[in-house]
Amino acid sequence: MKSVLYLITVICLSIGLFASSIQASDTEVNFSEHIAPIVFNNCTSCHRPNEAAPFSLINYRDVQKRGELIMTVIEDRYMPPWHAYSKNYVFQDHRGLSQSEIGLMAKWMDNGMAEGDPSKMPEMPKFTEGWQLGEPDLVVSMKEGFTLYAEGADIYRNFVIPLNLDEDKWIKAIEFRPGKRTVVHHSLFYFDTSGDARRRDDADPITGYKTMGGTNQGTGSLGGWAVGGIPKLLPEGLAFRLPKESDFILSTHFHPSGKEETEVSTVGFYFSDETPTQRFTRLQLPPAFGALAGVNIPPGDPNYTKKDLFELPVDVKAFAVNAHAHYLGKSMKMTATLPDGEVTELLTISDWDFSWQEQYRYEDYVFLPAGTRIDATVVWDNSEDNIHNPNNPPIRVHWGRESGDEMGSVTLSIVPANPDEFDQLRTAIRTHTYVGQTRAKIQRTRNNANRTGNLGEGQIQQLIKKFDKDGDGKLSREERKAARTAFGR
Repeated sequence: MKSVLYLITVICLSIGLFASSIQASDTEVNFSEHIAPIVFNNCTSCHRPNEAAPFSLINYRDVQKRGELIMTVIEDRYMPPWHAYSKNYVFQDHRGLSQSEIGLMAKWMDNGMAEGDPSKMPEMPKFTEGWQLGEPDLVVSMKEGFTLYAEGADIYRNFVIPLNLDEDKWIKAIEFRPGKRTVVHHSLFYFDTSGDARRRDDADPITGYKTMGGTNQGTGSLGGWAVGGIPKLLPEGLAFRLPKESDFILSTHFHPSGKEETEVSTVGFYFSDETPTQRFTRLQLPPAFGALAGVNIPPGDPNYTKKDLFELPVDVKAFAVNAHAHYLGKSMKMTATLPDGEVTELLTISDWDFSWQEQYRYEDYVFLPAGTRIDATVVWDNSEDNIHNPNNPPIRVHWGRESGDEMGSVTLSIVPANPDEFDQLRTAIRTHTYVGQTRAKIQRTRNNANRTGNLGEGQIQQLIKKFDKDGDGKLSREERKAARTAFGR
């Protein structure tokens, strides 16, 4: 009897495996059952009427007639646009295709792109119209429209929107709504309390101003939007602080559509009624978008590299990561070396594209214990082989705010596991930035005196001790202020 049951089990398993084999065979791959779910889940959010993509992918005919083009861009991983990778952690709203999905698309195309039974095709996702997160607490728009020519190079421009807030606000989310989705590629958000952005705007005769935003004293990042991006609330208990009397800055990338368009962007703010229960901060390596790293990229160098590291003084939880560079950016990487020596990958972008900048949220908090070393590496390509290089032939490029200059950094958004240790964490990050400022200041002095060489770590520590009046090994707000005054900053 046992032998009979065993035989029946083997036969059943064999039939199941045979059926799976038939279902996955080349001849059975069709649009309705296999390809439509891939397209609807990864492409249709942008490739539909009145969205940014140049054509729709909402039915069999749309996909079939562009099959060869689609295969080219997905095999090159140009589409769907997704540049973040981590072998250790999962990102939310991942748009990239797996190798098996790409293989299934290739089989479908190679075997004639069969439609299959339309009755078996899943329904197209229902996309929310209007405000994705409901009615905002505050809605503002650009003061004036910006007119974009029909054809020509992409444009990067900043726009100042006065908010006229008489008290600080806590932001849970920002939703960006472009007026002309066919020309707006992405927009980064900043606040400015210094008035510098408004002065730049007033000095420029055209709506907005050109200089890249967000790197001055008195400014802060508030996230951003890119084509296909979905607005999200910050994790429970967290919020951005928006200081009163701030101006809101949109740093926007435009791509001409073939006809003249005038853009008036609208922004919705979602405020928290309560003070956040946790405070978060950002660890940016190198600090200040690389302004202190001595970025000086020689022409022809395909792998100009800058590195920075930081040791966490307390336990933290990371919830998001993002990177930034300009046209010469090539790759970015951030890793965490845990106290036990294990190395985990927080972010890798191996094919940086200035046109696709976004913040990547982890599916779950990433716990990093005190003593973890965070390493960041930024690589630029200033060779003729870089198709994004704005200079032909290549020229020497330094750090700067214009899009033709360069920047580079990777930023990790973190929360202290113990809320009482927030000040300790923030002080350590600020001290790291101050060390970079000191190193850059002395290096500039040496360069001006035609001397060379790097400032030794011992000299840096001596300088810190000079201003560390309470002897705790860190620089408080007042101690940093005294140090900046001494160095003429």
